Amino acid sequence: MTAFKIFNTSGKAGRGQVTTAHGTFQTPAFMPVGTAGTVKAMFTKDVEATGAEILLGNTYHLMLRPTADRIEKFGGLHKFMNWSHSILTDSGGFQVMSLSKLRKITEEGVKFQSHLDGSTHMLSPETSIRIQHQLGADISMAFDQCIALPAPEKAVRKSTELSMRWAERSRAAFKKRDGYGLFGIMQGGTNYDLRAFSAQELVKIGFEGYAIGGLAVGEGQEEMFRVLDYAPDMLPADKPRYLMGVGKPSDIVGSVLRGVDMFDCVMPSRAGRTALAFTRQGTLNLRNACFQEDTAPLDEQCHCPACQHYTRAYLHHLFRAGEILGAMLLTYHNIYFYQDLMRDIRQAIEAGTYEDFAAEFFEKVKQQKRPL
Repeated sequence: MTAFKIFNTSGKAGRGQVTTAHGTFQTPAFMPVGTAGTVKAMFTKDVEATGAEILLGNTYHLMLRPTADRIEKFGGLHKFMNWSHSILTDSGGFQVMSLSKLRKITEEGVKFQSHLDGSTHMLSPETSIRIQHQLGADISMAFDQCIALPAPEKAVRKSTELSMRWAERSRAAFKKRDGYGLFGIMQGGTNYDLRAFSAQELVKIGFEGYAIGGLAVGEGQEEMFRVLDYAPDMLPADKPRYLMGVGKPSDIVGSVLRGVDMFDCVMPSRAGRTALAFTRQGTLNLRNACFQEDTAPLDEQCHCPACQHYTRAYLHHLFRAGEILGAMLLTYHNIYFYQDLMRDIRQAIEAGTYEDFAAEFFEKVKQQKRPL
């Protein structure tokens, strides 16, 4: 079982620490996404150097390639990918819905065809939990159904009720042991009553942490924040609260303000591979011609290798020339930027000034040409 301690609070924001079988990580935390056992374009030692203490892997992708059986033979995902810290694995529920072909959803689970080769597979609460156990995830996620928003209330209700039945089966299938935990996933779309129902069902079952799923799936930041004004409060305050698949820096700052402790998103690494840099002055597209003679670093306040040793002009050149080093340096920078943001967030909570920190952040974002 994972352990969670809260050290400081500032409004709804909490500063804490989660302990797992592979060490501790500080909260609020941002988890770089290593979907297929790698944070793209980065060595694990470099991910660690950014300050990241936990990574995310994915059941769907790893079960297809190289398979959970093979990873288990190599001693689990930690050894396989050379990462000694905590790992959280997504259950595969979102990817089954968004990537797979010809899927069929029943009470048992989801039968689907692989997006890689068309082969047929079955994911159920039991198989998802078994695969996450084989991977050796410190934190496993309950299997759920996530639908895109906006959606009819009837469809959201049906999906939420099914996810709660699957959550109970996930809990029953999970093997409890020291240092390992299972998180339940709240669903309910943007409907208050469905969110309340989902939270009540999950708390009855009992989990080591609780995720808020079904957001950042097309509803927009304003609507997401409206749901987060109440959704985290429906979940136990003494357990980590994890907002899945979020997001932009402004999404994170606003969500911590509303009581969220954990985040993951492909955005910083994906942006790094496409020449988009997150900086304290806003986002920069390094492909733009205005950078070809720019001698400044990406961000003068950043201590990552890209900012300490290279100019914007050089990074511009790398992307224009199609050089892999550009993606490597910019991904490193973006992950480092996100971890710097989390460090600043935690420091503000410790000081009891997080509301002021968030207000100042959003005021600065309003003034940026390309806001975060």
